[in-house]
Amino acid sequence: MPVHFRARVKRNIARIIPFGVIWLVVGWYDLFTDAAATGYQNVNPSVDITLTTEVFVFASIAVTLVGLLVGTIEVLWLGNLFINKSFWRKIVYKMGFYTFFMLLVILVTYPIAAGIELDVSPFNNLVWNKFSNFLTSLTFISALVSIAFSLFLCLFYTGMSDNLRHRVLLNFFTGKYHNPKEEERIFMFLDMKSSTAIAEQLGHIKYFHLLREYYNDLSDAIIDHSGEVYQYVGDEVVISWESRFGSKDNNCISCFFAMQKALNEQASHYMMEYGASPTFKAGIHSGKVTAGEIGTLKKEIFFTGDVLNVTARIQGMCNKYGETLLISGDLLPILEDKDLTTKSLGKIQLKGREKQLELYAVRD
Repeated sequence: MPVHFRARVKRNIARIIPFGVIWLVVGWYDLFTDAAATGYQNVNPSVDITLTTEVFVFASIAVTLVGLLVGTIEVLWLGNLFINKSFWRKIVYKMGFYTFFMLLVILVTYPIAAGIELDVSPFNNLVWNKFSNFLTSLTFISALVSIAFSLFLCLFYTGMSDNLRHRVLLNFFTGKYHNPKEEERIFMFLDMKSSTAIAEQLGHIKYFHLLREYYNDLSDAIIDHSGEVYQYVGDEVVISWESRFGSKDNNCISCFFAMQKALNEQASHYMMEYGASPTFKAGIHSGKVTAGEIGTLKKEIFFTGDVLNVTARIQGMCNKYGETLLISGDLLPILEDKDLTTKSLGKIQLKGREKQLELYAVRD
């Protein structure tokens, strides 16, 4: 399996797994609260299914698989279908789709569970008589409410993940950065060329639409090369890697050229739609940063350290040297593949920094 394909699969799996966890936890809560409320007795055997060990195992597996299936549909298809809708519109539209989908799931899972409880085939008349009673009972309404709650939690999680980024949301939940910690990281500061002129030519609204397409077109390359978007700042994007991921297979360098290729493939579209095809320049540097949660009104995972200032200044040197990609001498030794086409620009003095830094231009 290609490395870049593995990175995308790994990211998708990480986004899908929480759906299974949410459904399992809600399912367990419903099973045990219902059982506790009735003293672990089946008070309505013509409708309800007795919670035996076999039924519990089947129910746990079933709700987890349903959650994973919902997650797969959401991550790989439905999430992209409503990508331009508002947060609450997304939830309303998706709830409608998933409610219909879940009715089909009930049609499949209830007869199987009833068959396990009665020790007969799911197609036995006893099972279908019980199923018909279930569909006209309060238990069915309760099941729909539970399903709706699980769906809402999943869609709320998706919305939060889209806005905060999945890895950031996961870090908040796990408390990874609750206390500041030092990390070795690679940063890329990537800046659109001639953005001021393009913005003046297009006007604010159309320029915003260009920016949105521009960032969308860059996203696949970032995902494929294990990068994380740290910040969008106007027409500039800051991409970050833990050093082990950014140096592996030269991900941080390959990401730049993959983004460049993605934009080149869309150049005719940009020219037709906006009369300009965006290009960019970038600087990459590595070093120690301190990472931690920061903010009271709005919490973020925040990186601080000299490496960010230096990376920004390296990117600012691109115009001076007429290059699109500059990297630091600190980054070059940690890259996994040393077979790069580079040109040393010598040691330079960056503004605000006493120590000189060697720069290299990198070409495809």
